[in-house]
Amino acid sequence: MVSTIVWGTGNVGRAAIRAVAAHPGLDLTAVLVHDPAKIGRDAGELAGLGHRLDVPASTDVEAALAAGPEAVVYAASGDMRPSEALDDVVRALRAGAVVVTPSLYALYDHRGAPPEIRGPVLAAIEEGGGSLFTSGVDPGWANDVLPLLVSGLASTVDAVRCQEIFDYSTYDQPDAVRYLVGMGQPMDYEPPMLAPSVPSMVWGGQVRLIARALGADLDDVREHVERRPLESAVKTASMGAFEAGTQGAVRFEVRGIVGGAPRIVLEHVTRIHPSCAPDWPAPPGGAGAHRVIIEGRPRIEVTVQASDEDGNHSAGGNATAAGRLVGAIEWLVEAGPGLYDALDVPLRPAIGKLGNAGRRNG
Repeated sequence: MVSTIVWGTGNVGRAAIRAVAAHPGLDLTAVLVHDPAKIGRDAGELAGLGHRLDVPASTDVEAALAAGPEAVVYAASGDMRPSEALDDVVRALRAGAVVVTPSLYALYDHRGAPPEIRGPVLAAIEEGGGSLFTSGVDPGWANDVLPLLVSGLASTVDAVRCQEIFDYSTYDQPDAVRYLVGMGQPMDYEPPMLAPSVPSMVWGGQVRLIARALGADLDDVREHVERRPLESAVKTASMGAFEAGTQGAVRFEVRGIVGGAPRIVLEHVTRIHPSCAPDWPAPPGGAGAHRVIIEGRPRIEVTVQASDEDGNHSAGGNATAAGRLVGAIEWLVEAGPGLYDALDVPLRPAIGKLGNAGRRNG
């Protein structure tokens, strides 16, 4: 059994606790939280499992790492605090742990990461003997292992398009939705996530991973962004009200140029309400989906929808990210110290998990 800490109990952390608890090869030994109100609460309660895991939440990072965990699922957000997230991950690596996280976008393709990010990580791995795998859903499996798997079914490939199409009113992260992405802001507001070069910083690594796996030489990585205002005010169940004339939808593409043409395209279509930008692509059922389209012969289209926590599609996406990361831990332990990406780490079948909804510790 691999002793495992879950660090953070937000959208991804809740799912990570459930994934670790259900994994036959992992032992949940600690849960770290930031909110003092969560101190002492049982991990099973925080994860919504309906039963106790007998692991109380703590804010004592030093004690948790001093206990010598073999693995750490770092699920604390890096969107609004990238430097702090990097420092936390480096700290866990120095403790010798296998670390899996969705929080460091620059390290999804670590070969292209800036030296000020890659350098401290490599130094911590050298010092502590840990390893790091950074992945998620999008960026993550929806635009690395899934399109590469599907591309293998084609005789010829003209282009690879990966889409995330979501209603962001179901995404329980108001600061990211309203301020990073700009939903509900005036149309002259400049959302940080859509600023020039930022989409390429977050998703460009996925373009490079696909190109590398397909043996293609990238000429360039380019961006295209469109925004639409709400025509009328809307009220959402979980995100509150959004006024008419404010940003209601975003569509952007990160395009990998091969031979002068966009051959690898990562596209996001994000709305705060289905009424905005009805002419843009929509998911089946209206809530959210990830889609891969292989333009070639034959043309192949695969749409994946996940739901969790009472049918929420954003929660479903987060759960798949946690599943990908937690499922990689045993492989990483066996592989030894290093900095890994999605082309290194296999997506393993759910061995030993069939019918196992989440066991109690011990």
